[in-house]
Amino acid sequence: MLLAPLRERNYRLWAGADLVSTAGTWMQVLGLNWVILATTGSAAMMGAVVMAQSLPVLLLGSWGGALADRLPARPALILCQALRAGLAFALLAGDAHLLIFGVALASGIISAFEGPLLGRFGSALVPREALGSALALGSVLSSAGRIGGMALGGVLAGLTGPAVLFLINGVSYVAVIAALAAVRAGDLRSLPRAAAGEGGVVAGLRYVLSRPVVLIVLALSFVLGSLGRNYQVSMAAMASGPLHGGASTYGLLSTVFAVGAVAGGLLLAGSGRSTLKVLIGAGVTISVLQLSAGFAPTVLGFAAVLLPIAAGAVVFDTVVSTRVQLDTREDMRGRVLATMGIVSSLSGIVGAPTVGWLADTLGPRGGLILCGVVTTAAAVGGAVALARVNGVVLPGARRPAEQPA
Repeated sequence: MLLAPLRERNYRLWAGADLVSTAGTWMQVLGLNWVILATTGSAAMMGAVVMAQSLPVLLLGSWGGALADRLPARPALILCQALRAGLAFALLAGDAHLLIFGVALASGIISAFEGPLLGRFGSALVPREALGSALALGSVLSSAGRIGGMALGGVLAGLTGPAVLFLINGVSYVAVIAALAAVRAGDLRSLPRAAAGEGGVVAGLRYVLSRPVVLIVLALSFVLGSLGRNYQVSMAAMASGPLHGGASTYGLLSTVFAVGAVAGGLLLAGSGRSTLKVLIGAGVTISVLQLSAGFAPTVLGFAAVLLPIAAGAVVFDTVVSTRVQLDTREDMRGRVLATMGIVSSLSGIVGAPTVGWLADTLGPRGGLILCGVVTTAAAVGGAVALARVNGVVLPGARRPAEQPA
């Protein structure tokens, strides 16, 4: 089950190219962070760049989803990759702040249209029954690309400067374009297009609102993503605060988190079980573990809790993506995926400053504990809501009295 998607030639091509491109992307992220901090010394400026990349997804994501349901995915994706390569090469012109913000904003605009296209195209690469394993394996490759890109980028940036990282990222998109060109169109699973009169943003919104299971899953994703997924903030706060560590401690925790993420993806890909029960189980588990992380007395204790949190987070996020795709009509997939992208962007924009504020106000431990309580309550509430929607009676609940004939 773990390697089942790799039996498909098209998936192998795409997975290999995506691994290379992901590594290049994170090399560029590292290079940009280096440039911004070196020229401004401001972490707030880094946050502003991230905001510039996220806002277009919020504002344009719905239209991107509508286009994804109407356009042929492969040529549109080739255009997106070519534009991204151009942006990476544009960074070679210098480190002017206006240029960096312009590239970030343009990248966000591309993401608003590219995200739904990628989801729709990816689901056509494998049979429907292998979609869950394909998404889980894709998560593993994404984590591996991130680890490799950040590690290699850190070495190269110190030796050559950040410009080389931008160049490598630009070249990596050539690999994606080549893979897209080599994909056999005849082997792609045919996905229906939106019917006339149902291809717009409003039709997609009406459809999403008519799917209670999807709404509950997206609501859970928002709450757990906002308060339970901004681990970069909470790890830094714990490392520099109650754990009395420094940059090396933060590096250790980041490595542990990355290892856990890969393990979670492998576990899910191997099992192939992307059910709502797994979703709720993962959500409750990582929320309770987050609460307990606030009581971790040492760095090793915190790392020991962080490892299963990272694994569970990948399982949760992957199952969310799988259920959103499997539980919706294929001709609406682009718009549903766009909605999921909007929720993800919004949770990052809302969650990171909220988690940071709670850590400053209540202390890192207090912030983790409060967020863990809220996300645990949300996960349990989501379980109850899904059970009611699906007509399942939870253990200990009373069945409705039978009506007399």
